[in-house]
Amino acid sequence: MADPATPPSVIDALERDLGLTERQVVTRLANEQRAAATEATLTASLGDSYGGSWLNADASKLMVATTDAAEAPAIEAKGAQPVVVGRTLAQLTSVKDQLDLAAQKGKTGASLWYVDVTTNSVVILAATQEAGEALAAAAGVDKGVVKVAVSTESPQPFMDIIGGSAFYIGSSRCSVGFSVTRGSTPGFVTAGHCGRAGSRTTNPTGTFQGSSFPGNDYAWVAAPGHNATPYVRGSGGALVTVRGSTQASVGASICRSGSTTGWRCGTIQQHNASVRYAQGTVSGLTRTSACAQPGDSGGSFISGSQAQGVTSGGSGNCSIGGTTYHQPVNEILSAYGLTLRTG
Repeated sequence: MADPATPPSVIDALERDLGLTERQVVTRLANEQRAAATEATLTASLGDSYGGSWLNADASKLMVATTDAAEAPAIEAKGAQPVVVGRTLAQLTSVKDQLDLAAQKGKTGASLWYVDVTTNSVVILAATQEAGEALAAAAGVDKGVVKVAVSTESPQPFMDIIGGSAFYIGSSRCSVGFSVTRGSTPGFVTAGHCGRAGSRTTNPTGTFQGSSFPGNDYAWVAAPGHNATPYVRGSGGALVTVRGSTQASVGASICRSGSTTGWRCGTIQQHNASVRYAQGTVSGLTRTSACAQPGDSGGSFISGSQAQGVTSGGSGNCSIGGTTYHQPVNEILSAYGLTLRTG
């Protein structure tokens, strides 16, 4: 019988994703619970000789590594399977820490590295054998402890792309306009003055694929590995769902979202305005009475549920009020062959 504390949704998900029956899930969870308690006890009692623990494939047996063969009976007495190894967990962790330090000091071609208690080693995964070995050499670690494997694995942070959120170009900050895709590649649109083609972004991690400023003020950033959502950050952090991009009429209410001043609203005053910035003229902008401030650039303008554009610039501020201009989103989608992410 399942532990009453285990939500049925967890059991259902384990059945689905591990290919198990309900009975197998219940048995596995019970074994895992017992193993966790045993591992905690043995970690403390084995002390410096402890080499790590792991469950076998079906979680029916806890394997416990030790560098001291004399500890085997004590391990067996706890219902675990002893494995005598050459290195302690502390030694392996020390090697991994050296790799961390080397990677922090310079670029590395390795994708990831970790302590693998099942092989009593530290594993480095990299696109090439040479790249993995270079990291080990830079760290000055014992080659006998490290195993390098060639892998196509290229980890990326899984981060939701939400309109109005901050992103960074070096030390500069702008705001996400709207989530988009081009083919299977997720990303977002923003203001062109935020970065040039090839500029790198963080939070989310991406690259400017195209940018136009002045003349226009739009750009798009490809952010592979991130989740392009149909949302804009609204009042109080609530999420507003984008349903489409039909242009609203002059006089219609409109709100904008940005990483400096959050959610601010006003009305549309004119379409197709030309604005003279110090860097040059930008044409085809929509003028609104919604305020904005530096850092809000690129952020979302939305009317009801319809995406309108990305924040370009303006005058005034959100203390005294102001006028703000946005670059219409449909022009950006057309220019780069993008698809707006809608709910």
